[in-house]
Amino acid sequence: MNEIFIYAFVFLVLFVLELLYFKIAKRYNIVDRPNSRSSHSTVTLRGGGIIFYLAVLIYFLVSNFNYPWFFLGLSLMTIISFLDDILTLSNRVRLFVHFASVLLLSHQLGLFNYSWYYLLFSFVFIVGIINAYNFMDGINGITASYSLAIILLLLIVDSNFDFIDTKFLIFSTLSLIVFSFFNFRNNAKTFAGDVGSVSIAFIIVFAIGSLIVKSGNIIYIMFLSVYGIDTVWTIINRILKKENIFKAHRSHLYQFLVNEAKQNKLIVSFSYGLLQFLVGLLVIWISNYNIRLQIVVSLSILILLSIFYLSFKKIIYDKFVINKSV
Repeated sequence: MNEIFIYAFVFLVLFVLELLYFKIAKRYNIVDRPNSRSSHSTVTLRGGGIIFYLAVLIYFLVSNFNYPWFFLGLSLMTIISFLDDILTLSNRVRLFVHFASVLLLSHQLGLFNYSWYYLLFSFVFIVGIINAYNFMDGINGITASYSLAIILLLLIVDSNFDFIDTKFLIFSTLSLIVFSFFNFRNNAKTFAGDVGSVSIAFIIVFAIGSLIVKSGNIIYIMFLSVYGIDTVWTIINRILKKENIFKAHRSHLYQFLVNEAKQNKLIVSFSYGLLQFLVGLLVIWISNYNIRLQIVVSLSILILLSIFYLSFKKIIYDKFVINKSV
């Protein structure tokens, strides 16, 4: 009962902090104006995803400064992303801070105890996940829905296998619920901004990384498989078209669904989260079996998701893009 009261109080604090941020954003004109690549048509407050960092800040204080290296890395990542939302910083500055933050995260996870090639692979993979998460944050509700799905999966695993402080996951969940209240709407009150998408990605990478290190089982990386499939195939497609993969675009499947097929953005966002949650449940179930079966099932999931992705995207492209241009 005491814990329920604490969580309710934290939820109210986060709700108030989000409202206070809106006042700051309005005063200093921290907004997202629609352009040719946008999936929205009205000026919207940017940076509401700062609530993810504030939730971890509260956790850090009440937990007696638990996970200090992770928190320092998250703070650096959040500050530089927030400044980038406001000022648009150079890529060199952002990359330097991202590099330092990932090193701190790696230290917190104990990755420096492994061989250098494991560390190098982990470093590249973490940076890739964080950037993919940022790229995928393009419509109302998608970051909130997808992140909630992952953290719920982590809570399920944590109930049977203690790999991280449960309060850390619950505080993060509360921040996602608060953000969803303002973002999971046809006309969103706020967008996450880089500060939100990058910080929640950093939080989720830390949690999944903790699970993988503690369990010794890499299968839990499949908790990110839906975003992974969309991101990887989009990059491959853009490379084949000789496009600059670092330039903003509208080539993801969710963008085709919303912008070309005119599907409801909230249904699309919810579908991404639901699909990842169902895949995650299968991953949790199969994690109890031998490694050979885990590999077979994981590869089967990735192949099926790829077939579904490529087929569905081709149908939409042929019907709504090619026919429109003819």
